[in-house]
Amino acid sequence: MAKNYYDILGVDKSASADEIKSAYRKLAKKYHPDLNKEPDAANKFKEINEAYEVLSDATKKANYDKYGSASGPNPNDFFGGGSGSSGGFSGFGGGFEDIFNIFTNFAGGGQRNSTAVAGNTLTTRITLKFEEAAFGVKKTINLVRTVNCSHCHGTGAKNGTAYTTCSDCGGSGQVRYAQDTLFGRVVNTAPCKKCNGTGKIVKDKCEHCNGKGYYKNNSPITVDIPAGIDDGQVMTLRGYGDAGIRGGPDGDLQIIVNVEKHKMLVRDGFDIYLDLPVPFTTAMLGGKVIIPSLEGKLELNIPENTQPNTILKLKGKGIKRLNKSGTGDMFVKVCVELPKNVDRKLKDKIEQLSNSISDSNFEQYKRYQEKLKTL
Repeated sequence: MAKNYYDILGVDKSASADEIKSAYRKLAKKYHPDLNKEPDAANKFKEINEAYEVLSDATKKANYDKYGSASGPNPNDFFGGGSGSSGGFSGFGGGFEDIFNIFTNFAGGGQRNSTAVAGNTLTTRITLKFEEAAFGVKKTINLVRTVNCSHCHGTGAKNGTAYTTCSDCGGSGQVRYAQDTLFGRVVNTAPCKKCNGTGKIVKDKCEHCNGKGYYKNNSPITVDIPAGIDDGQVMTLRGYGDAGIRGGPDGDLQIIVNVEKHKMLVRDGFDIYLDLPVPFTTAMLGGKVIIPSLEGKLELNIPENTQPNTILKLKGKGIKRLNKSGTGDMFVKVCVELPKNVDRKLKDKIEQLSNSISDSNFEQYKRYQEKLKTL
């Protein structure tokens, strides 16, 4: 049964792209293997990324909504399911697969190469600094992957020539066999057992790969990390996984991104936030304060009479939007701080100041007093 990607992300089928992205980000952080030590966290994290990869892509999502698969319709859907399905073909010789081959032969579909094996998908992790994720960076990854042996050109034979053509399959890797069915005698194909589908009989094994045709290799690769990538997101590099066997496609490489926290800045989407403590005198009289930002240290103007928890917005000082135009913003929350360990002399000055300021100058306190009178 196909996975319900909407249930995995906890969204409705009518959810917008932003709602899907928001749900993904929350779940990815919750089940990130580095943060969640539950036994099934890694599998859950992988399932969440699989769901988001489909639902965040318009074409894949459309195919999934219509056919239940991101790659489009499955031939089985047109024939009522596989041999184990209650609604499928069964009881005719070899079951549904043979029936499918019959229709393929009648339609002139030709032979399918069932000896090719796709390479495995590999998974690795990469850690980025806060600024590297914001601006993008090139990173070199030392990747251990299966590669085709260059000495024997993937044949498994010494020098790539010490083999003979399989006499049973004539080098095709497949043999044809006849089978009586409800529709008469038909001819099907299957991997050759004598050569294991390779089409070759090795006389002398390649000493570099021990006759396998492939081996493990440390392959450093340079990856372009795009600006705006966030913690927990997964990059997929097509064809950078294990090499395919007998002409099969190479697997993919999935890179799980970990982003280190900044000492002072906090990221939320493509916006960044800073809690800025300022002396109460600066908030009252106004002044200049140095703040950190993605562009380095900046001078921020604090307007006079700035109230506690006031948020100042610096437009365009956030993070570049991933794969989109535009940049997020920076929000600075002004946290007004009172002095500690005030000596007697300073207290006297503050008392003089307090006596010269009427309660009516404090709007919130004034409203509080007015409400209090109504109780």
